[in-house]
Amino acid sequence: MRELDLILYGATGFVGRLVAEHLAAAAPADLRVGLAGRSIERLERVRAGLGPSAAGWLLALADSGDPASLRSLAERSRVVVSTVGPYLRHGLPLAEACADTGTDYLDLTGEVLFVRELVERCHERAAASGARLVVSSGFDSVPSDLSVHELAALAAERGAGGLTDTTLRVRELSGGISGGTIDSLRAQLERAQDDPRLRAILADPAALTGGVPVREAADASRHFRDDETGEWAAPFVMASYNTRLVLRSHALRERGYGEGFRYREIVPTGRGTAGRLRAAALAAGVNALAVALATPGLRRVADAALPAPGEGPSEEVRARGHFRMVTSARTERGDRLEAVFAAQGDPGYAATSVMLGEAALALAVDGERCNRRGGVLTPATAMGDVLVERLRAQGFTIETT
Repeated sequence: MRELDLILYGATGFVGRLVAEHLAAAAPADLRVGLAGRSIERLERVRAGLGPSAAGWLLALADSGDPASLRSLAERSRVVVSTVGPYLRHGLPLAEACADTGTDYLDLTGEVLFVRELVERCHERAAASGARLVVSSGFDSVPSDLSVHELAALAAERGAGGLTDTTLRVRELSGGISGGTIDSLRAQLERAQDDPRLRAILADPAALTGGVPVREAADASRHFRDDETGEWAAPFVMASYNTRLVLRSHALRERGYGEGFRYREIVPTGRGTAGRLRAAALAAGVNALAVALATPGLRRVADAALPAPGEGPSEEVRARGHFRMVTSARTERGDRLEAVFAAQGDPGYAATSVMLGEAALALAVDGERCNRRGGVLTPATAMGDVLVERLRAQGFTIETT
């Protein structure tokens, strides 16, 4: 019997505080919850601001530079949630401790290199211990992963065969960006800058499949005309991660989405000349950000203009934000299916805190209904229908037609 059901590591950070607020509002009264970080005083202030429901929550010291403290978190709790990034710098010791102790783990990573290393070092260890190491349980990459999960279930229900060409289109997206998101992108680009092997991993759509061969839709790197809708489109800034995460779900299910499954993510910008110009500008902006963060001379200029780690959008901006993703798929029989995934609230913060909080509660409260298989898993393969139910109960729109 472990001391805690769930512990949140990084509770004093920007996203960590938002996740703690959601847990204080949504967790069952009898759930044994803890908050962990580098300062007891700061943890006490966070706990005090959460209201009476969190008054009895345990506080624990932990630091990414102190493996013993991370091992202690893993040994004390059934589920550990980490918001401490960049995960490429800080994430592996905690995930390894969870893999070795049979502790379920969740994070918010959108870093290909971190997940690739995690798969190589921990997948088999976690499978042996029964630990479910669930990556990317926020806006990276719950909408992408669960949308395809729902489409595959609908295709199976209709007897339409597997999915083939599948495209997520970002129809609405409004919100801010935090320094932590920028820092994660920067850390990955810095690590790969002088290493051709790491650059090849970043460029490989099948980088996270664990060697399982899959059909890949090439990443879009410039604007183009979407043949299916007639609109101009640009690559989605998070596509280079989300596509790989979805292909990992496909691989973990033994290519269960269909032998002809291919997946991409784009941002439609409209038809005609105006749509083409918007798509060109968006594609140029995405490429320029990556170049600036990867180039030492330009990085200093970008850093001065971008938010620093620990910063994020205001409460007003978070409340005003929203997103709506529409994913269309063809089936082997020729059916056309569509999934809508939408929510009110800044996607990277307000919505992400709910996604991660509900993913944590899915494992801590409904763990018996989730996949019992251990390993480095995805939201769809670890929690699937349970997480869909929980997010719908929180007001998220998740629909298929």
